[in-house]
Amino acid sequence: MLGVIILFVFGAVFVFALVVLSIVSKGLEEYEERYLTEGSQDLTEMFYFINPRQLLLLTIAVAFVLALLGFVVFNWFAAVGLGLAGFIVPFYGIKKVRENRILKFEKQLVDSLIQMSSAFRAGLTLAQASESISQEMPPPLSQEFGLFVKEIKLGVRQEDALQNMANRVGSEDLQLVVTATNISKQLGGNMAEMYDIISATIRERFRLEGRIRALTSQGKMQGWVVGSMPIGLGLILNYMRPDLMEPMLNSWFGYGLVATVILLEAIGIFMIRRIVAIDI
Repeated sequence: MLGVIILFVFGAVFVFALVVLSIVSKGLEEYEERYLTEGSQDLTEMFYFINPRQLLLLTIAVAFVLALLGFVVFNWFAAVGLGLAGFIVPFYGIKKVRENRILKFEKQLVDSLIQMSSAFRAGLTLAQASESISQEMPPPLSQEFGLFVKEIKLGVRQEDALQNMANRVGSEDLQLVVTATNISKQLGGNMAEMYDIISATIRERFRLEGRIRALTSQGKMQGWVVGSMPIGLGLILNYMRPDLMEPMLNSWFGYGLVATVILLEAIGIFMIRRIVAIDI
């Protein structure tokens, strides 16, 4: 009878382990298909060629390192939280890299529009002016214009190649240039003068955005300082008087309290950033 019970228990544990492994495997497959493929596509559009499998391994490595750091410095509760956050950090990094790339592209676009305007006045075509830009300007603008020129040479229509470039970059300024260029090619117009006007408009927007960032920088800094004070104070108390912090860091009530503080801090930082985020 005892042997049957033990066999039944082992069988139940085995079936439970198979179910858990199946759920985890399915979750990783969906995670790879939905998020990693999109992240890999974003990296490819930025000329960073990383496939979804490599991005998955990188994400798991980041999650493992953060979980290990949380366990060594704090406890298993912090390790679980940091481990879960590790699955988000790479995508946040990809987002920041893309934003910085767009900002750099838009700054280079101002000078390139002036250069293309001069090329049009010299009698060059759009393809010739774009090829000149791809050879003389630094990345990322040279990369995008170089791919645009290659698509034209392969037989893609200029309008479609321009729209493909706008979709890859994700810049509103470039979309404005593409739309104006396509309309001008269909209806006719002075493209050199049009590019001068667009360049001046973008430059003025940069000036206004810089002034707004200067005026709102104090509010953003206050939000980060006030938001980081409870966490910083908790770390200092945990270093100076671990006996006082131990009951909170080793009980479910303390876990709930820490989670509530982190949630309220995140909400506060998000609201402050939304208040000072002024779009032009």
